[in-house]
Amino acid sequence: MTTYNSRAKSISLFDTSIFLELLRLMKPRVMSLVIFTCAVGLLTAPGEISFIKSITNIFFVTLGAGAAGALNMWYEADLDKLMSRTCLRPLPTGKLKKKHALIFGIVLSIVSVLGLYYFSNLLSALVLLFTISFYLFVYTIWLKRRTPQNIVIGGASGALPPVIGWTIVTNSLSLEALSFFLIIFFWTPSHFWALSLYKVGDYKRAKIPMLPVTNGIENTKKNIFVYSLLMLPTLALPYIIGFVGELFLVSTFGLTIYYILLCFALLKTKKDSFDLQKAKRVFGYSIFYLFFIFVLFLIDKLF
Repeated sequence: MTTYNSRAKSISLFDTSIFLELLRLMKPRVMSLVIFTCAVGLLTAPGEISFIKSITNIFFVTLGAGAAGALNMWYEADLDKLMSRTCLRPLPTGKLKKKHALIFGIVLSIVSVLGLYYFSNLLSALVLLFTISFYLFVYTIWLKRRTPQNIVIGGASGALPPVIGWTIVTNSLSLEALSFFLIIFFWTPSHFWALSLYKVGDYKRAKIPMLPVTNGIENTKKNIFVYSLLMLPTLALPYIIGFVGELFLVSTFGLTIYYILLCFALLKTKKDSFDLQKAKRVFGYSIFYLFFIFVLFLIDKLF
């Protein structure tokens, strides 16, 4: 594991490598999910919006997601250096200093919120501002180091991008937007706790109260299974309110049943232990699972 370099080299503004490190601060893999779910919210919303305006607004939402990532890394630099999953990030390796991450995150936050307000509407800008603030102040600063429910409550910030996409077009909140939010909100715990099972050593080392550390492996497996079951009524909501048709309902239920079976197989492993491959299988499938749920939203609207 790479150790923290407290005496980071000074960074030249003309060094092109700084731009790659700044991009890494924005958590590109997380941003890709933000871009996709925001685009689905935008494309399925009733109303007309030009292609250029759509791309412009999604760009500012992406900047907002990057701002949240940068501010998260700024605050958690001390924890990141302790975990194998995060020790190679720009701050633990000394490629950037904490002040760079803070300034970058603040600038991106301001630009993204003001840009979305100018090119879209006040409601979208306010939801984006709430998303960034919630991720930084509620999840990162308040919850993460204090409670094993950090990922449950904190998951609200990750569930808002499709809602922002919806408000860009409609300038309103609705049950349809709520259904987007609830799907990601209830998906997040099982997804992240599966990861935390096989990264439990990292969290113990960093003294982060993730569920496997505070409540044990058996309790974590049970919670993963329960949250997988909750996806069934959650995915029924868009159909109940008339937002989607039978194709979406049947297809997503099929995907969910398989997800539940994977989580059940993990649950049935030896008490107070887990199968590494089964935990990785739940985590890997969960990404595929959420992606195809949102693809099915698009397919339902097209056909």
